[in-house]
Amino acid sequence: MTSCPCGYLQGYFCHMWVCGVKMRRRWIAIMSLVLVTAAVAGQPRSPVAAAGAFHMPGEGLLSGKTVLEEEEELLRDYQDYRSRLNRVTDRSDIEENGFRIVKDQIFPMETKCFGRVEFIPAIEERYHRLVFFFADEDGAVADYTDQMEANVRNTGALKQPVKGISAVGFQDLNGDGLTDIVFIARCVNKEGAYADREYRIGDILFQNEAGFYRDYRISDKINRFGMNRSVESIIAFVRDGQSTEFLYTAATEEELVDNGFVIAAEQCYPRLFEKLGRLSVVPGSYTMANYATFMIYLVNEEGTIVWSFQPMGDYDNLYALKGIACRDIDGDGMKDILVLARYSTVGDDNIPVIESDYSIYYQRTGGFYADTRVKESVSCSDKDTVAELVERARAYWGWRSAQ
Repeated sequence: MTSCPCGYLQGYFCHMWVCGVKMRRRWIAIMSLVLVTAAVAGQPRSPVAAAGAFHMPGEGLLSGKTVLEEEEELLRDYQDYRSRLNRVTDRSDIEENGFRIVKDQIFPMETKCFGRVEFIPAIEERYHRLVFFFADEDGAVADYTDQMEANVRNTGALKQPVKGISAVGFQDLNGDGLTDIVFIARCVNKEGAYADREYRIGDILFQNEAGFYRDYRISDKINRFGMNRSVESIIAFVRDGQSTEFLYTAATEEELVDNGFVIAAEQCYPRLFEKLGRLSVVPGSYTMANYATFMIYLVNEEGTIVWSFQPMGDYDNLYALKGIACRDIDGDGMKDILVLARYSTVGDDNIPVIESDYSIYYQRTGGFYADTRVKESVSCSDKDTVAELVERARAYWGWRSAQ
């Protein structure tokens, strides 16, 4: 177990829900007055909520409940969750208390604190939170933890988007001789820009003499910079020191190359962009744990990176770059960029699936912006060429086809 900033032993989540509720009640009367005023005026519920700096659960007074009533309900839900979690003292108690065991990811492991235990992952069925239980040979639960990156995707909320676990690995990652746990959770959001699309959250539980702990700084980098594609990718980052972070932070082409970025020289060429001037289009990839991350950079004559693109989206690996075109696609008189490549991703049976896909980036006064319309109407197959896709994308915007 880790401690939160206020010293509450159950961790940061408890800090948010127990300590946070206590502090927020001090100004709840003021907030209620603001909410009433805003509701009457037809404005956002509060200046804070309007700015997006504070998540107000539910709809407050507008849903028929006061903010205080919502706070009380959330606190009761949390106490119910924690009570059921604390009642798990034996392996047989796990599912009886509402935690669904992920049976295909149960493994034995050695620990410094508890000896030989069975690693038992489970998902709480009401709030979709991931919990790891550690049971001894007699089935007694020696320890458990729910302090994981996947359980804080919905900030300040009890309910989380966890659907399952795609992979688990056991390695000594920090050289202390103790086995650490590497895992990838599968998540699906119910709303927002990523709604109904499965994504992965990679994480690590480091072992010490007292049990297990998590370093949130490492977890953040794993997921922010796309190093959550596989257990091997996470191990390469934490144990071996490899990282894709430089792909997103490098300032020059030289810095990219020095860190292992391989430029696709056959597709690298200069172009005159109407708003950004003469720039070199520099595509390439960086391979880490057998996964190639594909990036495109626009570099000026001094070697400084002016703009960058990550066309891979949710794919795991660049299989082959088929081509890049710089032409006016949407008819505004400025060169846009279309890139076509073949990518691979791991299917449901852990078998790689390879498919062709394309991306379009429109030049605007302030830079480039990804297409969100053409791909809904113009599909792509393995037989398509860059020239064919350019003509079909231009036809979407009303250009007369050259073919």
